[in-house]
Amino acid sequence: MDLNEKVAIVTGGASGIGLATVRAFIEKGAKVVLADLNEPSGMEIEKKRFERGAEAYFVPVNVADEKSVEHMVTETIKKYGRLDIMINNAGIGAQGAAHELSYSDYQNVIAVNQDGVFFGAKYAIREMLKTGGGVIVNTASVLGLVGQPGAFAYNASKGAVNSLTKSLALEYAKHNIRVNSVCPGYVESGMVNRDTLGDYYTGLVARHPIGRLGHPSEIAHAVVFLCENEFVTGCNLVIDGGYTAH
Repeated sequence: MDLNEKVAIVTGGASGIGLATVRAFIEKGAKVVLADLNEPSGMEIEKKRFERGAEAYFVPVNVADEKSVEHMVTETIKKYGRLDIMINNAGIGAQGAAHELSYSDYQNVIAVNQDGVFFGAKYAIREMLKTGGGVIVNTASVLGLVGQPGAFAYNASKGAVNSLTKSLALEYAKHNIRVNSVCPGYVESGMVNRDTLGDYYTGLVARHPIGRLGHPSEIAHAVVFLCENEFVTGCNLVIDGGYTAH
C-alpha cells in the first residue's frame, strides 16, 4: 500500500509510540487524524503540524467509550471522506499483585486496552467495507506474549489484543482488510526512562539482549511496514530487542 494521500487514525497519538506513528505517516504523505484523550496536547500538535503544511487533524477520544470512538470515526469521514488505516494504539497499565488488584482497576485496563481495540476495529471496518478494504494495526506488547509478575491486567488485555487481531484478520481477509499487531518491548517514554525509574531502569534494560530499550520511532517504523506490505495479515510482530527470545 502506498501511504501517500491515505487517511489514517492514530489513537493515543499525542505522545510516545502514537506520536511517532503520526510523524511517520505524515512523512509518507498520509492524512492523519490524531486522536487522544489529552485535548491540550493534541490540539498543540495539530497546530504545529498544520503550520508546517502537514495534514494532521485532532479529534478528542476516550477509547473506552464506544460512542466516543464512533464519533471519532464519524468526524474522520466528515473531514476526509474515507478511512484507510486504523491504528488502535491507546493503552494504559496497572501494577500490583493480582490478589490485591481491585476489580475497578482491572476493568479500567481491559476497557482501554481491549475494549478500545474492539471499538476502533468495529467502526473502522464498517467504513473500510464501503471502500474496498484497509488496514488495522493494534498496539499489543511483549506482555501479550509472555507473563510478568504484577502486570496481571495488562498481560490479560494485551494477550487478548494479539488473539483478536488474528481472529479479525481471518474474518476480513476476503474483504481486503488486513489486521496485524505490533508487540513492543519496553520503549523509552515520558514515564519509562532512567530519571523516573532509577535503579529499576538498569534491570529493565538488562532484560533486552540488545542492551537498551526501544525508541518510539522504531515501533512506528514497524507500523508503517505492516501498512505498506500487502502480504502481511494476522501477524503479531515482535519488536523487542530480544526480550522474548530468552
